[in-house]
Amino acid sequence: MKTAAAYIRVSTEEQLEFSPDSQLKRIEEYARAHDMRLPDEYIYLDEGFSGRKAQNHPAFLRMIAEAKRKPRPFDVILLWKFSRFARNRQDSILYKSMLRRECGIDVLSITEQLSGDPTSILIEALLEAMDEYYSINLAEEVRRGMNEKFSRGGVVSVPPFGYRMENGHFAPDPARTSVVSMIYEDFLNGSSCRAIARKLNERDIRTTRGNPFEPRAVRYILSNPVYTGKLRRNVQGEMNLVPGGHQPLISESTFQKVQAKLSESGATHIPLPVPSAFLFQGLVRCSCCGGALTRSSRTGALQCCRYAKGTCPQSHYLSIQELEATTLHTVKQDLADTGEAFALLYASVPEIR
Repeated sequence: MKTAAAYIRVSTEEQLEFSPDSQLKRIEEYARAHDMRLPDEYIYLDEGFSGRKAQNHPAFLRMIAEAKRKPRPFDVILLWKFSRFARNRQDSILYKSMLRRECGIDVLSITEQLSGDPTSILIEALLEAMDEYYSINLAEEVRRGMNEKFSRGGVVSVPPFGYRMENGHFAPDPARTSVVSMIYEDFLNGSSCRAIARKLNERDIRTTRGNPFEPRAVRYILSNPVYTGKLRRNVQGEMNLVPGGHQPLISESTFQKVQAKLSESGATHIPLPVPSAFLFQGLVRCSCCGGALTRSSRTGALQCCRYAKGTCPQSHYLSIQELEATTLHTVKQDLADTGEAFALLYASVPEIR
């Protein structure tokens, strides 16, 4: 009796005829009819993972890794259709060839069964090409539909901070609208993005995804025209703006003042060199939040990495020279009573003298 594995993939919840349960039921029926064992541990499911690349399907990669074990754990992989295995001909050829030649494992579609004659090679290649064409064409149709919806002021993204979804449109979120106004006011009054992020974190205000605020998240809010009642989308490499059907939270004049100030701060920014590695890299920690103290490219001193992101209230500025001197002094004291060992170290490392 052969041992079989089952690979099941669905991209969206709307694919009812290709639902996980219906795919598995048909595969189990096929396995019983062809005298195959199908252990539960060899049933692999990728549910809700879209995309044409195998790297985007964790269960698929886990199945391939399992298939490489010696002795081989199963003899055949059963699919509902070949399109469930891969929508990319390159991936399909690569993994099928590897499984068959290196692992001795066949890949079979229970609804697209092929004969053993050479003609089946052409048929399988044709099926793979059709699957890839369908996937590419579907992506283009979806993109075209989203661009058309956007051009009419329709929502094609998740609501940003300060809004919620209501009847297919953005609606002000009463709990966060005042926060958006505060961010714009504080910035115009001279607060930096870092200071604003720290203020939000101190008040336990989180981003839409529930994460602490960082300066870049604040800057994104400050530069997003959605708060003036517009929508933006990258269409064929160009950023397009259209009027949205939602209520503005910020006036156009306030938004333009903020953009001018953001441009000024960006124009005066000078890229700094990447700091080089140092002796205590990754070893020195912030006593306030536990984050690593990293080397500043501006001053060369150590500072809490989370302070730079606005998630730690203390900078813990520390000179590397001071840290090295203190460390070497401590080492010298610890080794002072070791006699010969200290003498050798003293002679070979001039810095501790």
